[in-house]
Amino acid sequence: MPAWATRSARELALELDTDLLTGLSPREAARRLDIFGPNEMAVGRRISPVRILISQFTDFMVLVLIAAAVVSYLLGEAADTAAILAIVLMNAALGFTQEFRAERAMERLRELAAPTARVVRGDPGGGEIVPAREVVPGDVVLIEAGDRIPADMRVIEAHSLQTQEAALTGESTPVAKTAHPPAGEPASVAELPGALFSGTEAISGRGRGLVTATGMETEFGKIAGLIGEAGEGPTPLQRRMEELGRYLVLACLAVSGLVVWAGVLRGEPIYEMFLAGVSLAVAAIPEGLPAVVTVLLALGVQRMIRRRVIVRKLPAVETLGCATVICSDKTGTLTQNEMTVRRLWTPQGMWEVTGQGYDARGSLRPHSPGIARPAGASRNPVPPPARPGPPGGVAQVKFLLAGAVLCTNAYLTPAPGEGGRAGDGRRLAVRGDPTEGALLVAGLKAGLRKADLERRFPRSGELPFSSERRRMTTVHDWPQGEGNRLVVFCKGAPDTVLQLCERCAGDRGPVPLTDSLSQAVMTVNDHMAASGLRVLAVAYRSLEPPHGHLGTGGPAGGETPAGLDVREVEKELTFLGLIGMSDPPREEAGPAVTTCRRAGIKVSMITGDHPATAVAVARELDLIDPGVPEDRQVLTGRDLDRLSERALARVIHEVRVYARVSPSHKLKIVRALRTRGEIVAMTGDGVNDAPAVREADIGVAMGQTGTAVTKEASDMVLSDDNFASIVAAVQEGRTIYDNIRRSVRYLLACNTGEVLTMLLGALLRLPLPLLPLQILWVNLVTDGLPAMALGLQSPEADVAERPPRPPREGIFARRLGIKILGRGLLIGLSTIAVYVTALQATGWDLVTARTMAFATLCLSQLVHAFDCRSERRALMDVPLSSNWWLVGGTFVSLLLLLAAIYLPGLRPFFKTTPLGLAAWAWVLAASIWGQVLVGFRRALLAAALRRRAGTPVGA
Repeated sequence: MPAWATRSARELALELDTDLLTGLSPREAARRLDIFGPNEMAVGRRISPVRILISQFTDFMVLVLIAAAVVSYLLGEAADTAAILAIVLMNAALGFTQEFRAERAMERLRELAAPTARVVRGDPGGGEIVPAREVVPGDVVLIEAGDRIPADMRVIEAHSLQTQEAALTGESTPVAKTAHPPAGEPASVAELPGALFSGTEAISGRGRGLVTATGMETEFGKIAGLIGEAGEGPTPLQRRMEELGRYLVLACLAVSGLVVWAGVLRGEPIYEMFLAGVSLAVAAIPEGLPAVVTVLLALGVQRMIRRRVIVRKLPAVETLGCATVICSDKTGTLTQNEMTVRRLWTPQGMWEVTGQGYDARGSLRPHSPGIARPAGASRNPVPPPARPGPPGGVAQVKFLLAGAVLCTNAYLTPAPGEGGRAGDGRRLAVRGDPTEGALLVAGLKAGLRKADLERRFPRSGELPFSSERRRMTTVHDWPQGEGNRLVVFCKGAPDTVLQLCERCAGDRGPVPLTDSLSQAVMTVNDHMAASGLRVLAVAYRSLEPPHGHLGTGGPAGGETPAGLDVREVEKELTFLGLIGMSDPPREEAGPAVTTCRRAGIKVSMITGDHPATAVAVARELDLIDPGVPEDRQVLTGRDLDRLSERALARVIHEVRVYARVSPSHKLKIVRALRTRGEIVAMTGDGVNDAPAVREADIGVAMGQTGTAVTKEASDMVLSDDNFASIVAAVQEGRTIYDNIRRSVRYLLACNTGEVLTMLLGALLRLPLPLLPLQILWVNLVTDGLPAMALGLQSPEADVAERPPRPPREGIFARRLGIKILGRGLLIGLSTIAVYVTALQATGWDLVTARTMAFATLCLSQLVHAFDCRSERRALMDVPLSSNWWLVGGTFVSLLLLLAAIYLPGLRPFFKTTPLGLAAWAWVLAASIWGQVLVGFRRALLAAALRRRAGTPVGA
């Protein structure tokens, strides 16, 4: 909370040694520019494309592959070297393309700074336009509607000045500015009417401000610092692949050591066995694994795009699949960011307003007319003739809406892409305060156009809204021919407006506003507020102009007819009714939250809005846990300031709503959740969300309403700003991780079979069963295509309903390691059995025996690929239609195997020979026996489980 925002402008001027009228002299401004530096964001150390490219080669598995390529080159294996380097370069190219834009968030933040500013430099009557980067503390800046605020400033004077601070606070409601300090202790920057913040925009009125902070000392600058502080640790997938890479290297080194040891015991030269061991290690490493994982993630990116999710960083595709908490911004993410009038209440009863958002299609209809009628108000809805009647003679509820519409400064336009004029039934866009936009749309539903009303009741004055007054009042001429009178409309907080009223509109004229009647009105207000509605009251009065003509005057830019005192205008009002509105939740948000709950994912709402409003939205979305007291599920910004990090970590698991929070609060929330071991997904749109989005395990930015800064700091972007898309992304992320496990299971079982084949051959003192180039061919081609096809496997039926994986779950969890070793053992035994049999049958024809072993290894692996489609179901229980890509990939791999055996141009390269029918019979039998054995074992286990399930309890 900036301390200067609560101090008076005069006090700050003394401290900054400046004059509120004349500002700084040009010489003094130049001197301060040298002291404070330019008014711009410090981008920090830029990461060049070269450094980004180099970072692609620091992964452990990539370093192992580079080392393998070096060793292969030293051994004279040019083909092996070229193949390994090709994999490394492809992997690096994909990673570089995805991460090239990741370090531009700070540069985007600079774009929010105003290019120019109008400052007072010695001449109190004029302003000098200077580059915004030359604004210094102590400058007096002139602000008009449409200007972007160039620095943090204390308001000196304001004339109907309103700013749009959504880029800073995340809330789209315009903020009225005043020169007066806040009445109470503000909880966040959203409650500082006397402060103007760099990067926000003035949308109406005009004013003057005293610059208190520039550059990195502004609130935007502090956010920039938070973005720089936020860490980007390794994702769960990166951690698992790093762990897997270390396991594989250790296993390969151990096996290679055994081979060398067995050869030395056999009497082979140590140097030759060392070279053989190194060659085996190079060949046994699954060179295709990094490329397969990268390609699977890239394919996931393409599927995400079809689900309207744009992925900026490849590992994020999988990470969202194990998210345990989603922290979502309220406005525009869980809600539509379109205020909508829901209820109208007059002393004659309650009315419902149908329709959604800024769409003029809708109507007014009575809603429980006998409920909430103040005592003493009669039932006749005809407007009383003794007061100015509603335009066109419509019902009294329309007079309520007419007064509200006239007391606005916003206006409607056709939404982008829509034709026609505002109010013809198409989607609309609001220019100005969204709350006033909601009133204008409600008026259209009642047949009341603002332009028509203003032609009949021209505005002659205005007393603007301020946080102290909590109301807005407009003065209008009475229609020509109906007397030289004025009519006043006032809208604002119900308790404030009601204090100005002496009468309440009745059906036969105003009735006295008694204490009991006032209490009844406030009861209705409390009921509407408790249901999540923001409530405004509307009142009016008719009065005579003091001198028969209209003029300008009044305080702080307010305009009233000449000769009228403000206290005269806003007194003896007649209460018309209440208007309840809300920012409705997205239609898809509720079901999406329910799906998250079924999937074991907690959803927390983070907002700068008032706690009561946030809780009401949370109830509507079913975010509140009925099993936990509600007060333990809500934390405010002040609560977060009071709690230490340790105390927050103890209670944060129960919190579902965070209200009145600042950017630093959001960062604290994410860090506390991560401290508890949660995998956190943070959604956001405004600049205020960028630090937390960057800190989270998975940062999700809004594509339509999100700022460039947040998008650049995020891992993925929702192109439709739809919370429901996150649920689709969770399902996709889980499917991708399942498919990565399928591919890892397949690849490592294959590699295990290869290593065991080589190890058993060495222990049996046989010639090498497979040549290194043959193994490399299997790893890259025969293994690679089915492994990638497994990445396109259809998801399991329960993928969106099972709980998230434990954040620290290893890649071999859920018996995957046992499955890999078991199937690898079967593949290795099959291959070495065929090899030994072929050696004996052919009289030690090494080429034929190696070709048969080569073919057995490939076919055994291709059969295994179909068994990897599901971790729960047997091979025959999964239809081929679940993955036609695998069928195609297997067919291509089979053709490539035949090409390596039968094409004359490839046979010398792979040292193979054509096989006859008898040899193929041996190969086929050995390739399928392992799958038959696995299927028989599964059938026995299934039968045992069925018998156990049918056994009576206690038997």
